[in-house]
Amino acid sequence: MKDRFFKHQAQTSPYPLALEISHAKGSYIYDTNNKAYLDFVAGVSACTLGHSHPKVVNAIKQQADKYLHVMVYGEYVQKPAVDLCKFIADHLPEPLTSTYLVNSGTEAIEGAIKLARRVTGRSQIIAAHNAYHGNTLGSLSLMDFEERKAPFRPLLPDISHITFNYQPHFKHITTKTAAVIVETIQGGAGFIEPINDYLAKLKAKCQDVGALLILDEIQPGIGRTGQLFGFQNYNVVPDIVVTGKGLAGGLPIGAFTASKTHMDAFQEGPKLSHITTFGGNPLIAASALATLQEVTNSDLMSQALEKEQLFRQHLQHPLITEIRGRGLMLAAITTDAKVTDQVVLQAQNQGLILFWLLFEPKAIRITPPLTISNEEIIKGCGIIIDLLNKITDSN
Repeated sequence: MKDRFFKHQAQTSPYPLALEISHAKGSYIYDTNNKAYLDFVAGVSACTLGHSHPKVVNAIKQQADKYLHVMVYGEYVQKPAVDLCKFIADHLPEPLTSTYLVNSGTEAIEGAIKLARRVTGRSQIIAAHNAYHGNTLGSLSLMDFEERKAPFRPLLPDISHITFNYQPHFKHITTKTAAVIVETIQGGAGFIEPINDYLAKLKAKCQDVGALLILDEIQPGIGRTGQLFGFQNYNVVPDIVVTGKGLAGGLPIGAFTASKTHMDAFQEGPKLSHITTFGGNPLIAASALATLQEVTNSDLMSQALEKEQLFRQHLQHPLITEIRGRGLMLAAITTDAKVTDQVVLQAQNQGLILFWLLFEPKAIRITPPLTISNEEIIKGCGIIIDLLNKITDSN
């Protein structure tokens, strides 16, 4: 199997982890030798309710018995998609009432960019330094990491950058700006939270010049930060909110939500301004609705904040300089990128799944399922501390 993996499946790095998967359940992934791995990554924040959650699996099975894909997005009335969009509207503040369902977070970013330009009639998009919004050409254009962008130029024009949490850069937001797009909590940069009412002040500046504020909730959303949407922690309402990853409990999805007035701009001038074949797929919409219902009908969101404190309590070590983030979107920052590499790679041998962040090489990603137990948290933290002790002893 591994030989065929390397020969026939396109790779994204020279050295994939190449764990051969048999099955996954709850907080654990199992390899083909039936070895269990405690999952502190949750498919990079995608498996909100862990693996094979019974309510999600049941929703998928019930929908599979009815129908799968029947028509391109927006033509037929399909109950799973309608119910999902209604649920999202019911749990977002006004005027965020209209949702466009797509296939991934990066596709949702593309749609949000198009919508902002269509609504404002402007072209300039402002993003943040060290932002990550996806890897399609439009999303990639928002990044300021030239090493990743250069091989694919020319990219989307009229993109500028500001520094996250640095209010003096608001001067760059003008009447030429269609939208400012930032992550509610910067992900690839190292799980950087907004401070000093940064997001609320950013929204006020956008309003002053007639620009839209787009908040990328692809990682912070769906209960991970103690609220259903991360921005609800920071006294701000965006003009467009983008979600993905954990929205469908482990199936591919993206969505962007705006006011009905703004979203109606896609209907004419031209018609079919944004189209997708599989967006709103009934199987995935059913999975997403089941995920959202479980997150909101349980105490998982309040537990996320309690579990954050448990992580902070049990990850005390001289080689960990700080723990960034909120809820179950955490990054343990070590003293050196080599330390992080050793911990992430050796943890897998010890039955613990960890991962990296894109732009902060000293960060150990900790984004487990919201359903992870206190006992599992303590167990996984113990493995990390043991590895750090071995690194200390070897030096």
